[in-house]
Amino acid sequence: MPSLLPQLSPSVTNQIRLDHTHVLTAFHQYEIGAPVRMKKGLADNICLALEIHTQLEEEIFYPALRAVADSEILRKSTPEHDEMRGLISRLRAMTVEDPAFDDTFFELLRHLMHHVADEETLLLPAAERLLPERLSDLGAQMTRRRLALAGPRTPELAGAVARSLSVGSMLAAGSAALAGAQMLMRHRHGDRLAAARDRYNRTV
Repeated sequence: MPSLLPQLSPSVTNQIRLDHTHVLTAFHQYEIGAPVRMKKGLADNICLALEIHTQLEEEIFYPALRAVADSEILRKSTPEHDEMRGLISRLRAMTVEDPAFDDTFFELLRHLMHHVADEETLLLPAAERLLPERLSDLGAQMTRRRLALAGPRTPELAGAVARSLSVGSMLAAGSAALAGAQMLMRHRHGDRLAAARDRYNRTV
């Protein structure tokens, strides 16, 4: 039976775009005056996402594109990843209270924005032009590898996401969960009442 993964996974180029959107959105939530817990959570979330993203590109996307269209932009992509890894290592070694933390964080953002611009205007369109028949299969490969890389780091990711939420966000999430539980209870209670009414109607 053929795997459904190629049909269910986004194409490799769309997965890369989604990764970019996720990381840049997290970057834009970072505020210098935010609580230390939130800044730490956002930074950890971003660092983890970038570590997985860069490894996926280097293992799957870059080799496939290099096989059909090696270019200067493609050749400099891995060294750019290495620069970002260096900044990530520096961030991980710092406390949020370190005066250099914010500067290092925003330096990572500058590197990322330059890298994303090159990929989204040059490399991804090239892949869609030159590898149209392979995009789904490469996307499935990327999904499988992503699960393998992210699985062991799920507790780390969950902790980072929890720390990155504002009190308002946590209260909203809690309220949504409570509302959902109440709706479920009403639904179940309503089902029991309906069943009781049916039994009564059958006996009269």
